[in-house]
Amino acid sequence: MQTDFQHILNGIKTLFDASKSREQLLADICAKLKEEVYHYDWVGFYLLNESNNELVLGPYVGKPTEHTHIPVGKGVCGQVAESGESKVVQDVSAENNYIACSIDVQSEIVVPVMKNGKFVAEIDIDSHSAGPFTDEDEQFLGTICKMVAERF
Repeated sequence: MQTDFQHILNGIKTLFDASKSREQLLADICAKLKEEVYHYDWVGFYLLNESNNELVLGPYVGKPTEHTHIPVGKGVCGQVAESGESKVVQDVSAENNYIACSIDVQSEIVVPVMKNGKFVAEIDIDSHSAGPFTDEDEQFLGTICKMVAERF
């Protein structure tokens, strides 16, 4: 199943409305991604709380998660916050520092939102499929994160 990332990206660009709150924008992006990309089963944003060096769950779509606060450095999300670099895990069962959100999750991709070279947030996507993420997913999500950075 081929995903038309350019078509989806064009649709996401239409979500950027100056009158829309950042929270609403992030929620709309999550909904659009989950709806449009077959292997995106849980889509959410984690935002950095600098005062206590942890990630706080922002808007998301998918099953509820108990992981609403994640220390920087812990799990895949925390590692991305620490490094400022994307991370793709094609098989979460092979990841030592993995925080399981659901028994259905088989793979995960996390891409940082960087503002002026500083980590401010990230998009986290879980998939119930084994090894579905490609370089194209990472580039596509990176483009979205660059657009989102303007709202921070």
